[in-house]
Amino acid sequence: MDPFQLPERLNLAQVFLHAQAAQHPTRPAIHFEDQLITYGQLADASHRANAVYRASGLELEQRVLLMLPDVPQFASAWFGAVQAGGVVSAVNPGLKPEEVQYYLNYTRAKVLVTDSTTAAIVDTVRAQCPHLKALLVAGGNPGRHLDYDAELSRANPDETIADTHRDDPAVWLYTSGSTGFPKAAVHKQHDFVFNALTYGLPILKYGPQDLCLSVPRLAFGYALGSNLLFPLLAGGATVLFKEKPTPEKIFELLKRHRPTFFTAVPTALNGLLNAPGLKDADFSSLRVAISAGEALPAELYQRWKQRTGVEILDGIGSAELFHIFITNRLGDVKLGSLGRVVEGYEAKVCDDQGQEVPRGEVGTLWVRGDSMALEYWQQHEKSKSTFRGDWCVSADKFQQNEEGYFYFCGRGDDMLKVSGKWLSPVEVENVLLQHPAVREAAVVSFKDADGLEKPRAFVALHPGQVASDELAEAIKAHVRGALEPFKAPRQVRFLEALPRSDRGKVLKTELRG
Repeated sequence: MDPFQLPERLNLAQVFLHAQAAQHPTRPAIHFEDQLITYGQLADASHRANAVYRASGLELEQRVLLMLPDVPQFASAWFGAVQAGGVVSAVNPGLKPEEVQYYLNYTRAKVLVTDSTTAAIVDTVRAQCPHLKALLVAGGNPGRHLDYDAELSRANPDETIADTHRDDPAVWLYTSGSTGFPKAAVHKQHDFVFNALTYGLPILKYGPQDLCLSVPRLAFGYALGSNLLFPLLAGGATVLFKEKPTPEKIFELLKRHRPTFFTAVPTALNGLLNAPGLKDADFSSLRVAISAGEALPAELYQRWKQRTGVEILDGIGSAELFHIFITNRLGDVKLGSLGRVVEGYEAKVCDDQGQEVPRGEVGTLWVRGDSMALEYWQQHEKSKSTFRGDWCVSADKFQQNEEGYFYFCGRGDDMLKVSGKWLSPVEVENVLLQHPAVREAAVVSFKDADGLEKPRAFVALHPGQVASDELAEAIKAHVRGALEPFKAPRQVRFLEALPRSDRGKVLKTELRG
């Protein structure tokens, strides 16, 4: 399939699942606990979910919301929804009642598929959610709601695949949202196929031999692509698990399943390298790991590579573009950079007027490619500022060197102007991590007594290290010895752990407070 000439009639369930199931129905698709689910079984579950959705009254372009952990029912519910022609989105379970109410009303979802714990929360707010017509509970204990698993067992498989257009809305992906509730980027059917055929398969080289494992959950576009859609398109398989992705759980799954492909974020890589079980962990089955979501410090890359021998391909993607569009590649890793632009995409670094800046200068990243979202749902003004013609204007500050490699400097609101010069928090954080006492670090700005902007470091220490004024001064001196003096933090504050979002990103807004 040519990513630049996709057929006019296109449905994601057909492309990523049913076409493969027709070719190799007995091949493993999902490993979950003691279960092995084949392509044929997953396709059958999708057909049954399609029947259940249609029986519930779901029509073309109506929305389906998933609030599920990473279980096989997530895959069948997701594929069944797009097979039926619905527009599907997903968020992690474990939400507060006001968050559940927000997502149900924001999406106007006709159907919700969730677990018993979240269903109990839905009950407390359902009177305020008039659009929801059917609530299906997967994994047991449905209470007074429909039992997703039982409904699928009773349903006659409906193999009809909605005759959707490649430009029809298909999936909503939520931005991380530094303030307030996340907003949805509305994606078309073809966006996911385009990225899979330009990034997933040609760069990551998924194949039938691959078994994938992910720290990020399937509710996020990053894991949805790298741990479900891409391996299935290549005839590979994935490992799913519903528990929290603690280092101990990852070590257990590495030993049990011997995966070849690992999807991670820098926080998780750091956690694995600092976990007590690291000494007994076996990474030898992995052929490659990928990292995204936040900057991967060079120091962390080096420690990971030294301990595991496994290459990390760091890259950047976004909800607006679905998945990664700038990345390092096997045999072409530029330490400290996010690599080069993926073929099929274009990227440039621009000033505030949208003019491209000279190589080496800091500016805002602009990206275009055929996986760009249509808009942010119900965010017209924000959509106009982000989606400008073919270009997506990010909130990230970058540099591009003469060789074409991109270097992340920080989000626009993270960049510091100190002594009249730009300071990249990422650069300082990387040096902080090189101090033997520092386990985690984040740099934000504060105003000194004269009202001038200065850097402040928040650090979490390795076990056995004790916070003290003397250690704070030693950390400052360590940074001054490695960088220009103006980049060294004027203050160092110690925390047990950095505050993070459910995507693992440091919540710098909380640190600035």
